[in-house]
Amino acid sequence: MINEAIFREYDIRGLAETELADPVVERIAMATAAIYVREGKREIAMGMDGRPSSPHIKDIFSQTLARFGLQVTDLGLVPTPVVYFAAFRHKMDGAVIITASHNPSEYNGFKIMLGTAALYGEQIKEIYRLACDGPYAAEIKGSIRQKDILPEYLAYIEANIQLKKKIRVVIDGGNGTGGITAPELYRRLGAEVTPLYCDVDGRFPNHHPDPTVVKNLQDLIAKVKETGADLGIGLDGDADRLGVVDSRGRILWGDQLLIIYARDILKNHPGAKIISEVKASEVLYSEIKKYGGIPIMWKAGHSLIKKKIFEENALAAGEVSGHIFFNDKWFGFDDAVYAGARLLEILGNSGQTLAEIYDSIPQVFNTPEIRVDAGDEIKFRIVDTIREHFKKILPVIDIDGARVKFPHGWALVRASNTQPALVVRYEADSAEELQKIQSQVDEVIRKTKAQMVG
Repeated sequence: MINEAIFREYDIRGLAETELADPVVERIAMATAAIYVREGKREIAMGMDGRPSSPHIKDIFSQTLARFGLQVTDLGLVPTPVVYFAAFRHKMDGAVIITASHNPSEYNGFKIMLGTAALYGEQIKEIYRLACDGPYAAEIKGSIRQKDILPEYLAYIEANIQLKKKIRVVIDGGNGTGGITAPELYRRLGAEVTPLYCDVDGRFPNHHPDPTVVKNLQDLIAKVKETGADLGIGLDGDADRLGVVDSRGRILWGDQLLIIYARDILKNHPGAKIISEVKASEVLYSEIKKYGGIPIMWKAGHSLIKKKIFEENALAAGEVSGHIFFNDKWFGFDDAVYAGARLLEILGNSGQTLAEIYDSIPQVFNTPEIRVDAGDEIKFRIVDTIREHFKKILPVIDIDGARVKFPHGWALVRASNTQPALVVRYEADSAEELQKIQSQVDEVIRKTKAQMVG
């Protein structure tokens, strides 16, 4: 039996020993091979994270792809964005990364690309259907070769990033694969680096590798203060998301980081498009306008954002969760280590510290993402009802759920792509207004949910 629940919106992720037992991994690989062969794809890059289960899963997957005539380039143990780099730089036909990102160590999974586009949504569901029932491609001998892409990756970034002064940075690798690239790269760029948990250990013995959770940043904050560093950078398990703290230990979330990047990019590219998601602060969109850019609000989800970048020819994008995308001097995909290097470059070429830049960002009051239990069978209906309710009295942006604009703030209610839940977030220009907005919307959510469940 293959558990359909492991086929998520943007990737495949489940318990390694049970949900990703060997026959299941083989079937998923056969389904992926069927899609590659059908689309005329042959050259496939493959990499893995540092989880104990990853080497075995990678071997099954790569050998299965090779059974169907595919030429697999095995990049070994590398961050997810390094596999993206190989796919973009060498125009590969696709890529598979063995990773469960920031999930606990007993999980594993797959991020899959067709050409340079990440599979998501219905494409992931198709892999499930093919894994269960076929049809599969005809077996024909392919190949597997090993390639060390890291020297090229590091050299490429080193040639395109310049620091005019030394920056002191603490890197919390979270025992994920970012520890392979970040310390060496930042030292090459001229930074003074203090590594923290940068040895790769897929059991994650120190803390959960998710830099969007405040408690996971506490060791980083303490080390930044202890060493007197200019900033700290925390990476997630496969190094496609980052969290940042300034010298005072204050956290900069993804939308705040995108403000910093947008200001820098717009100096040289006035009128450039910058993309973010419905969960991002209103401050981000107003700052992009203020500095001469064109802000675009889009649906949440890194695969959707990545697709939108190329459709709009935008120069940067970002999510609150720490996925940051550059499309000016980079390839348009999310890479936390590269995003960290861009931040070092901004600080190294600026007269301001990160703490001073933080202080220059207009401050508002907002909540983190709040998840409200709602079954898959009703969550979208709840959002539809809430959207129609508020449209009668207030402006509503409905590209992804309902983002309701109040006189002094906004509220977002959308259906989670990955859980039986609503995702809710609030923002206002004062604590009092935040409380008012939250109370009003919470009451509508409660009543709507009660009506549907009842």
